[in-house]
Amino acid sequence: MHPRRSAQEVLLCDLCETVPLQSHCELCNINLCVNCAVKHLSDSSKRHKVVPFLQRKVTPNYPKCPKHSEKHCELHCEECNIPVCITCVSSGKHKGHDMSDILEKLSAKTESLQKDLKELETRIYPRYEEMASHVQTEKAELETKYGKLTTIADQQGEILHREITAIVNRRKSAIAEMKTKHLDALNKNTEEITQKMAELKQIMSDLKSILKSNDVSLTSTYKSRNSQFRTLPPKVRVTLPSFSPQKINKDQLNEMFGSLPPLSINTEHGDTMKSAEAVSSPPVKPLLDEPRVTATIDTGYRDLYSVSCLSEDQVWTHGDNETMKLLNLQSKLLTSIQTKSGNRPEDIAVTRDGDLVYTNYWNNTVNLIKNKQIQTVITLQGWRPLSVCCTAGNDLLVTMISDDYKQSKVVRYSGSTEKQSIQFDDQGRPLYSSGVYNNIKYLSENKNLDICVADYTASAVVVVNQSGKLRFRYTGHPSNTKQSFNPRGITTDSQSHILTADRPNHRIHILDQDGQFLRYIHCHLRYPWGLCVDIRDNLFVAECGTAKVKKIQYL
Repeated sequence: MHPRRSAQEVLLCDLCETVPLQSHCELCNINLCVNCAVKHLSDSSKRHKVVPFLQRKVTPNYPKCPKHSEKHCELHCEECNIPVCITCVSSGKHKGHDMSDILEKLSAKTESLQKDLKELETRIYPRYEEMASHVQTEKAELETKYGKLTTIADQQGEILHREITAIVNRRKSAIAEMKTKHLDALNKNTEEITQKMAELKQIMSDLKSILKSNDVSLTSTYKSRNSQFRTLPPKVRVTLPSFSPQKINKDQLNEMFGSLPPLSINTEHGDTMKSAEAVSSPPVKPLLDEPRVTATIDTGYRDLYSVSCLSEDQVWTHGDNETMKLLNLQSKLLTSIQTKSGNRPEDIAVTRDGDLVYTNYWNNTVNLIKNKQIQTVITLQGWRPLSVCCTAGNDLLVTMISDDYKQSKVVRYSGSTEKQSIQFDDQGRPLYSSGVYNNIKYLSENKNLDICVADYTASAVVVVNQSGKLRFRYTGHPSNTKQSFNPRGITTDSQSHILTADRPNHRIHILDQDGQFLRYIHCHLRYPWGLCVDIRDNLFVAECGTAKVKKIQYL
């Protein structure tokens, strides 16, 4: 608690700091109790003006003069750039110097301070918040990302283990097979020798019987087989195989396992934001009382969904098939490109370099067409892209819905790198609707860097600032309660107006940057869907019902 305030917030005297104040000295700009007011008035060196506190005038707190302590500085010397009092001026030290009223100087300085504060609050601090948010997001994702690296290393290790185990098992199997063959050869040799030995035993037994019998007939008919058995049976010689393990080349094994380059940490120089004064404000353009159609383009589709300006007289379009068409104001087809997959694009946008970007809901990709060559720049996992827009900083903003249709978000990409994800408000509630049907969420970046999403399912335009904080929701003109509000396409112009297509009601809503309704555009529109604005603030409306693009002047 403030030392000079009681529990009931009673204001105390500035001098004694113990007794409640009653008076105020307008000269000294201090608050006084009754006793201190008497003492204060007894100082005859100054012409004090003590008045009841409630009758005090709000006077500026003039600085005391550093050279004349009894004086206050009411002037400012422009040449010396210091506040001065009347005595300083009369002393002649500032003779010939331009003097200005210090209140005017204060007013100018206050205005400068207010500008600084506004820039800090609305432009600089949010960028710091955004950077801090990105760092926190990156930190939160470390566990997952490094976990994936560890998993890949484990998987590679398992593959190597399996391969080594398979090699070992093949070697062991070969050894076992060799052992079996070796044993079979020895067994066969053993059988041959055993057979011969049995024959020899029989011959030896027969000879002993002949010799013992002294039978002339047996002796005379005996034929010797010794010469036959002098040739010994073949001896099987099997050379035992030897295993020659190779020296493990650790470097080669490490290279075979997979490379992991060292961590690269680079500190980039921070971007220098332009000052508020350096950001040129476009000239104010009033809304026309009667918007008018200045051109109509026949696209040749059955149904038309999106339009994106390449220039003042050329627009890219997409409709009910896989072909995207570049047309001029005379409906002449200048070029056409088919999606790589053959699927109908979900949305299209033109980059600052004039290249075409399209989203493919069916294969979870965002694609860039450069020099008629299609390259996939973003492939989503678990999410499906809906609409896309290109920002002033050449980033891509993409609305998307999860594969299970339970979550929606806006993601900012720089090239293929995710920079920002916007999904929840400060209370953790979803900013955008979800669900299986009517997942239509066109978006646009405003000149003040707000991100504007036409959330068809929620029947609202949801606007967040560049840091992703919710600014407002627009749910239709408050006086119109009979007709539902169903926003489709959305765009913004140089005046930071927000324009959104109210398809079933055949009109465009124009809002200011703070979500205040300004007016409708009708122009006999038939089911307006996609919108874009060219550099001269001409509005292009894709009519789904007629498959035509109308160019409308409304400023």
